Amino acid sequence: MKFYGVTGDDAPLYTGNLNAGHRWSLPGLDWSHPCPACRMGGGFGGLQYPCVDVSNLPEREKLHEPEPVSFEEFVRLCELVRPLAPKWAVLKSGAAFGPVEGSGLGYFGQLFMQNPWTLYVRREALERLQAAGIRGLQGCPIKVRFRQKKHPELLELQLELHGQFHPECLPATRNPTCPTCGNNPNPLPKKFWLDASSLPQDVDVFRFRDAPGFIFASEHLVEAVKRLELDGVVFREAEIR
Repeated sequence: MKFYGVTGDDAPLYTGNLNAGHRWSLPGLDWSHPCPACRMGGGFGGLQYPCVDVSNLPEREKLHEPEPVSFEEFVRLCELVRPLAPKWAVLKSGAAFGPVEGSGLGYFGQLFMQNPWTLYVRREALERLQAAGIRGLQGCPIKVRFRQKKHPELLELQLELHGQFHPECLPATRNPTCPTCGNNPNPLPKKFWLDASSLPQDVDVFRFRDAPGFIFASEHLVEAVKRLELDGVVFREAEIR
């Protein structure tokens, strides 16, 4: 099966913009109390779980614009959130929860990417894709005030984590991932390809586990988007080995 990287369409037609963000997120680590194993932290961007509701947690305010905390406190907060998150979720510093909130303006395609790591879809487009048999589509309605009267109902997709870099695109000598906090001190390869054995066969759109800032889609989703004449994103075939 072929897989494709998903990016936003930058054609002038698409003027949509969301001045919005997630209310809740896991804090970063206080540098005076870092991970005891690597003396660093395990945070990285792209981990977003809009369908995870933490608003009923007694200590939810510690997840609202959180200040850096000690590693021990970070672990404690993770364990509070973990029962609410999917089993496949990776919880690192910066992981965000709940629907985005804010304001919006402009024209949005049927699919929309505010940035490379967030994928939105109009409700009618989501329903058409689900009816077409596309798998892995779980959407959360956003809480955004639009400045125009006629505006779409947008949902942010909560994407599973799948996939790894093929070993041949990684340097022969690299630092190991920290077994305690999961921190990976190695930079992303400038050119990379995907390990075929790590790619899902039962999900048609997913976040890349080795670098959650990238979103990939199967050829099934790409074909459905073309067949249904949905717009707003661009697909580029990924190299797989």
